[in-house]
Amino acid sequence: MPSISQRSYQPVMFRRVVDWQKSGEEAIKGFKKGDVVKVKILDVDVEKERISLGIKQLADDPFATAASQHKKGDVVTCTVTTVQDNGIEVALGDGMTGFIRKPDLARERGDQRPDRFAIGEKVDAKITAIDSKTRKLSLSIKAREVDEDKQAMAEYGSSDSGASLGDILGAALSRAQKTKTDVPEAKAKAGKGKDEEAGEEA
Repeated sequence: MPSISQRSYQPVMFRRVVDWQKSGEEAIKGFKKGDVVKVKILDVDVEKERISLGIKQLADDPFATAASQHKKGDVVTCTVTTVQDNGIEVALGDGMTGFIRKPDLARERGDQRPDRFAIGEKVDAKITAIDSKTRKLSLSIKAREVDEDKQAMAEYGSSDSGASLGDILGAALSRAQKTKTDVPEAKAKAGKGKDEEAGEEA
């Protein structure tokens, strides 16, 4: 039986190890028979006398790099790239792509329509999953809206107060508007007081 060094190994490279981002069919289009390429040895199978090689492993996985900047639960701004019957595909600024399923497009069922979104439109959504196999994010606008409602309830009301979310937000808005109107009135009163003082001095 020949030693390992005397054996003739058959190099093998599958399409899926050529490029991190392109599909196998698309990735191999840039190569032709006789090309000299730099590769990384991925595995040595002594029994089958075969060496597995890869090209994309020479560089870091861009998905893993970008994914490390995000985590489940983050709210991100993304751009609609494709509108489908079952949801919308989106892209993040760092090159990552994701999908928002139809039930996750809105909290209200009547707004869960993919056709109300336009390609190029920006939306804010919550990351619900990071899938390294499909190399995509799962996102939800509905989850983001639910979180915002919970935050509003925590800041302006409670679940046992008997007030609806609309009442709570309406009250908050009224307070904000009142604050704005109180500032000019306070300035006017201050100005009036100064005028009266000046008249008494004269």
